[in-house]
Amino acid sequence: MTELSISTAAGVFDAIVAGPPKGRPVLLLHGFPQTGLVWQRQIAALGAHGYRVVAPDQRGYSPGARSERPEDYRISVLVDDVVSITEELGWASFDLVGHDWGGAVAWWTADAHPGRVRTLTVVSTPHPGALATTLRTDQDQRERSHYMIDWRETPATEERMLAGDAEELRAAYAGKVPQASVEAYVRHLSRPGALTAALNWYRASRPDGVIGVIDVPTLYVWSTADSAFGPAAAQETGQWVNGPYRFETLQDVSHWIPEEAPETLSRLLLEHLRAHGEYGTTENTPPMDSQKR
Repeated sequence: MTELSISTAAGVFDAIVAGPPKGRPVLLLHGFPQTGLVWQRQIAALGAHGYRVVAPDQRGYSPGARSERPEDYRISVLVDDVVSITEELGWASFDLVGHDWGGAVAWWTADAHPGRVRTLTVVSTPHPGALATTLRTDQDQRERSHYMIDWRETPATEERMLAGDAEELRAAYAGKVPQASVEAYVRHLSRPGALTAALNWYRASRPDGVIGVIDVPTLYVWSTADSAFGPAAAQETGQWVNGPYRFETLQDVSHWIPEEAPETLSRLLLEHLRAHGEYGTTENTPPMDSQKR
């Protein structure tokens, strides 16, 4: 894995890169409160199979693309970042993977640009339409999502999260993220302006459009011990995908799937990519066994 700076009209995005330059392109989008480092195990696995993998630090997390205004973190702007990054990389089409907020951006990108997204993989985050439905109908999901309202307070949230050597921020990882990664995330978000920029994703206005049903081949991976997204929204997500759809449930795994269950997620991701399109390697190796649910 190497580091790369991607210059766009919106700013400069830092990224982790692996795999051959001519390999099938895969973009991985992280969520809060993490960086592209969250994907290090998946980056290594995909790169070893011949895929060209790029995991950028998204808007606000990259110092070179860090606006102070909450309105600059609207979902349409975040989708435009994905387009700008992939255009700068020279990717006419690509496989898209997202976790947490990165998953939300991935859903919206697949809806807005289905001709560019070859396959979609979303980890933890239900389809935004499914989440909106369950926020209206499911008390459990409303309670799980209440933190989003609390985090819109500024600067109270930043001060609280970083107090006492970032005790509250550290607690968010629930002991499920490797300690070295926790320290890297805390250092990153403790720098001036970084945590405010990350929280601006929650403080931005509502989406300026309506998301539709997804037509591209989609893998959705949810875990039963996820504190943010409950079973109602996870089950409802299938109603929002018209294309080939695979729903995988990981038992007794928390919200932090990429780091808590890295081997399982890498296997599922490779199976999904191989099932829809050319293989990542130049060798015509058969796809892994796949069990659809």
